[in-house]
Amino acid sequence: MDPDRAGWVVNQGDPIELKVTPDRFLTVRYAGASGDFNPIHIDEDFAKQVGLPGRILHGLWTMAQVARAVTDAAGGPDKLKRLSVQFRGMGQLDEEIVVSGTVTTADGAAATIEAEAAQSGNRIIRNAVAEVTL
Repeated sequence: MDPDRAGWVVNQGDPIELKVTPDRFLTVRYAGASGDFNPIHIDEDFAKQVGLPGRILHGLWTMAQVARAVTDAAGGPDKLKRLSVQFRGMGQLDEEIVVSGTVTTADGAAATIEAEAAQSGNRIIRNAVAEVTL
């Protein structure tokens, strides 16, 4: 949706979608922003030593992409009133993440959106439910 558009209209059944590809420097930048310097996010060798395929995305960054998809649809970050998610997988760097969902209820003043985030066929966030004001 166009953020300059006045009067957002969100209807039951409307789809939402956001595609984003985390670059190889994202976890280092996000560690600095979030204060989460767990080495599984910033040290490739350490991540492999503990059995991971390499550095993995911060779960909260992935959740933020779900919030971004929802708030883009609703008209801005100030519209988000509640968000719950289930973390179900590890996100990888340099692979596209697709957040997709559907507006399940809408009454003109508020809406509920159900969503998930997937990467390479893996649903890394499931059962996301957001409540937004319109």
